[in-house]
Amino acid sequence: MSSIIRDPRDFLSGVVFIAFGTAAVVIASDYSMGSAGRMGPGYFPSVLGILLTLIGAAGVLRSMFKSGEPLGRFALREIVLVLLSIVLFGVLVRGAGLAIAVVTLVLVSGYASIKFKVGPYLLLAVGLAVFCVLVFVKALGLPMPVFGPWLGF
Repeated sequence: MSSIIRDPRDFLSGVVFIAFGTAAVVIASDYSMGSAGRMGPGYFPSVLGILLTLIGAAGVLRSMFKSGEPLGRFALREIVLVLLSIVLFGVLVRGAGLAIAVVTLVLVSGYASIKFKVGPYLLLAVGLAVFCVLVFVKALGLPMPVFGPWLGF
């Protein structure tokens, strides 16, 4: 990296924010904007994209003035585990039910942490599953099975 960049972490995170913000604005440009009083489908993504781009620009500028640590290793294993947990949630939520999908999500994504211990994460997973069932199925009435047809319920 150039010598003008003193904090590579801030620089790269700023670039990621700019990329996502720009993508949101470009994608939203196909939709009608509307106005602040009558928002169209492109209004919120455009405003959010502009805000993300500004936050990214601030991060890039900050990286030129603040010294920081060099980049560490690329955490490929952790990224794969978190993405795998999200995919598993999507696959399991209809077939195995919300409770099993949430428990799987928490345990698989938690395994990406260097501080992973089965006991605390299992307790967190069960608590979060109960919370999700109470909020989404019971309180909001979303048509999601708590335990799905794959389990015979």
